[in-house]
Amino acid sequence: MMTSTALLKIPRILPLDQLNTQSLAPVMLFWRQNFLLIKPASGLAPKQTEQILPALQNRQWFEYCLRYSPVKAVRLDMLLGEDTLRDWADACDRTGKRTFIHLPSASCLPRIRAPWRWGLKRLADWLVAASLLVCLSPVLFLLIILTRLDSPGPIFFRQWKVGDRGQLFQIFKFRTKRHGAKKRRRSLDKLPQLLNVLRGEMSLVGPRPLDLHEAFRLSPNSQKRLNALPGLISWCQVKMRDSNQPGSNQPSLEIRSQVDLNYLRNWSLKRDLWIILLAIPKGFSSLIFP
Repeated sequence: MMTSTALLKIPRILPLDQLNTQSLAPVMLFWRQNFLLIKPASGLAPKQTEQILPALQNRQWFEYCLRYSPVKAVRLDMLLGEDTLRDWADACDRTGKRTFIHLPSASCLPRIRAPWRWGLKRLADWLVAASLLVCLSPVLFLLIILTRLDSPGPIFFRQWKVGDRGQLFQIFKFRTKRHGAKKRRRSLDKLPQLLNVLRGEMSLVGPRPLDLHEAFRLSPNSQKRLNALPGLISWCQVKMRDSNQPGSNQPSLEIRSQVDLNYLRNWSLKRDLWIILLAIPKGFSSLIFP
C-alpha cells in the first residue's frame, strides 16, 4: 500500500481499518506527467517513457490516493470494456478528476482548422445558453417542482456521455418515471442540457453526444467523431429527418457517424446558422430532444 501511495505522490496514507472489500477490475496504471493512463492489466509491455504503478483494485483506496495526488486528469483505454470503464469513470468523478477515453486522433476538427472562428462559436454558445436559461427559468422552476412531486428521488437524471477530445461528462435531464410523461420526456425534460452548454461540455450545434454503449459499437475510424464537441442540434438529425419517412428504418450508428464526420470536415459558422434555421420549422424541440 505504501509503495502505491508513494508512486501516486500523495502526502497521506489511508489507514488499513478504512479499507473495504469493494473492488475494481485489475488494471495497470501508467504515470505520464500529470495524467494517469489506465489500461487492462493483462498482456501489457510498458514503454520506456511510462512509469508503471501497481494495480489498485480497492475502490476506496484508489479514490483516496487519487483525491490527494497531483493527477489532473485520468485517461481510460477502451480495451477496458464498457462496464469496467464506467466503474473507473464513476470513481474518478467522485474524486473531482477529469476523465477521458483514449481515441484515434482526428485532424478534421473545426477547432484545429479554424481556431478563431471556433472561438467565436464558443462565445456565441455561452451567450445564447445563458440567455435561454434566464428566459426559461420560470419553466425550469416549474419542472423542478413537478419532478419533485412526481416521485421521490433526485431531480436530475445524469448519464455518462463522450464529449470534447474524448472527455467523459454527465448529461443533465429531468428525471421522469411515469409512462404518461412521454410527451414531456421528448421535449422539456432535456432542457437542463443548456447547463452542459454553459459548462463548456456541449455546443448549440454539433454531433449528438454518444453514451458509452454507443461509443463501443463504433469502428476505429468512426471513433474519430468522438473527439468533437457534441451539440444540442446536429446536422445528422436534420438530414436524416428529411431523408426518412415515418415508419422507415433508422440509419445505423456507423452511417450517422460518417454524416457527423462529414459535417466536421465542412464546418463553418454559416453552416451552423443554417442548421439552426432548418431546425426551427421542423419542430425545434423534437430535433433537439429526439
